[in-house]
Amino acid sequence: MVEQIPSIDEIGALAIEAGKILLSRFGKSHHVKYKSLIDPVTEADKLSEAFLLENIYQKYPDHQIIAEESGNNHQTSRYCWFIDPLDGTVNFAHGIPIFCVSIGFAIDEQIFAGAVYDPTRKELFTAQRGQGAFLNRKRISCSESTSLISSLLVTGFPYDIATTAQNNLHNYSSLAKNSQGVRRLGSAALDCCYVADGRFDGYWELAVQPWDVAAGILIAEEAGAQVTTVEGTPVSLKNTPSILCAAPQIHSHLLKELN
Repeated sequence: MVEQIPSIDEIGALAIEAGKILLSRFGKSHHVKYKSLIDPVTEADKLSEAFLLENIYQKYPDHQIIAEESGNNHQTSRYCWFIDPLDGTVNFAHGIPIFCVSIGFAIDEQIFAGAVYDPTRKELFTAQRGQGAFLNRKRISCSESTSLISSLLVTGFPYDIATTAQNNLHNYSSLAKNSQGVRRLGSAALDCCYVADGRFDGYWELAVQPWDVAAGILIAEEAGAQVTTVEGTPVSLKNTPSILCAAPQIHSHLLKELN
């Protein structure tokens, strides 16, 4: 039997349909539970993920799936889906329209295709390895910034910011002084995509999960950005402790500042 591989159009369509589920719940009252003190999950996270799992299992029952809410299905397969059904839950729960669905598909632990869909802006970012990156089917590329002081950056902070020494506050303070500015959107997937589209020149974060950035990493790389850990080592889907995603001309400058 020949194992099926999803097309990028299929992955994008799944992201769009899951995004419609999120949009139908956006701005309404939510059933919110907390995985930690400031790490919420809403009914929309679960509805979106249930839709994606049902559709993937129906067509690809032998594939491994690693999803934010349900975890790892521990299927033994060359093929693995990385799913964040609602990246930006805090924003969503507060009525802030910065959130998305992120779906990455890997073969032999290498991301092969990815889609990130922002339903409030109807923006679908997609990429397939070796085929370039696209926003609503139009090719995109990262910025050509060469100077850190003229670069607009974005970052994120860990949910245990109050207790961990790796809280990113020192890095934020330093780079806010040495760049055009540093933003915090609250969605790692969109941060990567905004670097891919040249809206941001660089993005870093000290604590991310594979489902947060699997699709975004490929989209950024296919748009010409350089992606590593903040130590400069290759990013691994097995263990993604940190990420540095930037226009290639300023990646080394960011690496120096962060270390």
